[in-house]
Amino acid sequence: MLKIRLQRIGRKNDPSFRVVLTDSKNATKSGKFLEIVGSYNPKSGETVFNADRIKYWVANGAQVSDTVHNTLVHQKLIPGKKMNVLPKKKITLKRKELKAKK
Repeated sequence: MLKIRLQRIGRKNDPSFRVVLTDSKNATKSGKFLEIVGSYNPKSGETVFNADRIKYWVANGAQVSDTVHNTLVHQKLIPGKKMNVLPKKKITLKRKELKAKK
C-alpha cells in the first residue's frame, strides 16, 4: 500500500520534513520513496505541497498519514475534518494498586 507521509531531513536540532510517497512497509528513515510531493519547515512554518500530484495519488488509492492529512485539511487541499494524532491518555494508578497487580 502506498502512503503519503513525512520524512525528516535536516541537521540535529534543525528539523525540516519532506512529504513523500512511499510504500507503507518502508521504514521512515530508510530513504526509499517514489516521489517527493512537498515539504514542511516547522521553524519558519512554511509548507509547500504539489497539490495536483497529491490529488492524483490519493485518487489512485494512496493513503495519507494522520499528520499530513491534518496539514492538507488546514491548507484546504482535501475536504474533511482533522484527526486526533495524540495518543489516548491512560488512567494513572496509585503505587499500591500497581503492586497489587504484580
